[in-house]
Amino acid sequence: MRIFLFILFISLASGCSTKYANQSVTGKAFPSVTGQTLEENTVNIPADFNKEFTLLLVGYKQNSQFDIDRWLIGLDMTETKVDVYEIPTIQGLFPQMFSTFIDNGMRAGIPKPLWKGVITVYEDGDKVQAFTGNESPNNARVLLLDKNGIIIYFYDDGFSVAALNELRDELTPSN
Repeated sequence: MRIFLFILFISLASGCSTKYANQSVTGKAFPSVTGQTLEENTVNIPADFNKEFTLLLVGYKQNSQFDIDRWLIGLDMTETKVDVYEIPTIQGLFPQMFSTFIDNGMRAGIPKPLWKGVITVYEDGDKVQAFTGNESPNNARVLLLDKNGIIIYFYDDGFSVAALNELRDELTPSN
């Protein structure tokens, strides 16, 4: 019961967060932000990503996990080969104060081998939300980055098979 009340309190407190209009960010450089994996390793996004492509599934609320999970299942079922990172991104001082509690809650629900693929962004959360916009916050922000951190695919309207196929087309070398 205490956990439910705490989550309710966090939800109400974060409901007062700054609202940003959604943006079209395809072709732009992803902003330089710092996060921490659930393994407690610091990651500089996008600087630490050196593969040809990196897919970020950014969530602004706990409820966006449902959308992220649909993307992960779709990527797995289509055997899409790309490095994928879940990026829970929370703005505001209040969540930063409780980041350990929030991260421990995520660790409890995510198998340990997957912890390196979950990078929480607290301090720079406002920067990311201002960049993409945070209207319809339950929808994941799907960002495909090239090796230079440029966004070559962006989608924020909730999972769809058509959007998954568009993303997969971006990963296929043109003939």
